[in-house]
Amino acid sequence: MEIALSDDQEFFRDTTRKFLGSECPIPKVRALRPDPDGFERGYWRQGAELGWTSLLVPEELGGGSVSGNGVADLALVADAFGAHVAPGPLLPCNVVAVALARSGSSEQQGEILPAIVAGEIVAAWAYTELPPHDRLGDVALRADADGDGYVLTGVKSPVEAGAQAEQLLVTASTDAGPAQFLLGADTAGVNVTPLRSVDLVRRYARIQFDGARVPASALVGDAGNAGADVEHQLHVAGVVQSAEMVGAAQVAFDLTLDWAFSRYSFGRPLASYQEIKHRFADMKMWLETSHALADIAARHDERDDEAARATSTAKAYAGEYLAELVQDCVQLHGGIGVTYEHDLHLYLRRITVDRLTYGTPAEHRRILGALRARVA
Repeated sequence: MEIALSDDQEFFRDTTRKFLGSECPIPKVRALRPDPDGFERGYWRQGAELGWTSLLVPEELGGGSVSGNGVADLALVADAFGAHVAPGPLLPCNVVAVALARSGSSEQQGEILPAIVAGEIVAAWAYTELPPHDRLGDVALRADADGDGYVLTGVKSPVEAGAQAEQLLVTASTDAGPAQFLLGADTAGVNVTPLRSVDLVRRYARIQFDGARVPASALVGDAGNAGADVEHQLHVAGVVQSAEMVGAAQVAFDLTLDWAFSRYSFGRPLASYQEIKHRFADMKMWLETSHALADIAARHDERDDEAARATSTAKAYAGEYLAELVQDCVQLHGGIGVTYEHDLHLYLRRITVDRLTYGTPAEHRRILGALRARVA
């Protein structure tokens, strides 16, 4: 990220980077590949102590930001996560935390939210769905009123940390409009199936709701009025993913640039050839533009048309061009670039997952078109 940082933000950023460098070196990330959770609970609690899960929660609820803009502070953590391809449910825990902080009941804010902030439990956002309801904003899972509660029916997939979460924030459709519910993952009628992921340490799941009954107290906010909260949660998700893609792409670019100057071909450094220079110029342009767009998106701590435009621009551009950048990095490394032993594929995996979840580049371009049409 290239956001102008205060002294406190610089300290926070450097502390996060040092911690991840110590606790999550690349060999450790590789070793976590067969782990069912993809991360260690003790490590996650330590990260929570550093503030990873509390930046979007106001001080009166046990949180607090570094700069006054929690979204920008969280982007610093996401950038470091991308640079280290770090494990842990950063995005889902923060999305659920901000949802509860904004609209949760006193019971949810008093019991569940502090546990998320402390890293004692993991929370997942059950939002995305299977085709034909996989487009951003298309929610088919039903929540039908039944006596003094609701019955949830439908499927959510892929859900990040769905099989690791103790609490699920479920976005659903009701007769009155969109609604969100917070329920335990062990609720009767909730069936969780782990999925395989391209990312070595990021875990996803398919969650089937077979008439899962929840009390009215499970509502987060009012039934039918969750639209604004969902939009804000998508904004947070987009900022986190954009910053993370930038962090991963920066490391991939630096690795490749160093390789090109140290690798000799016909007695000359690979980087001295004109065609290679042109490719690096393109990659540098894509990278710097992505830095700037992620920076602009992170400056918005509330969701409105301007924030939506900034977030969708960042995700559409970074998702399109940073994936191309890392693919070029792989090609420039030659044969070793496509081996499992080289680290490049770790960054390619992280960017690939981020670009395809919570809106593909094409979906975010459609959002930008709709926003432009609204202004016109």
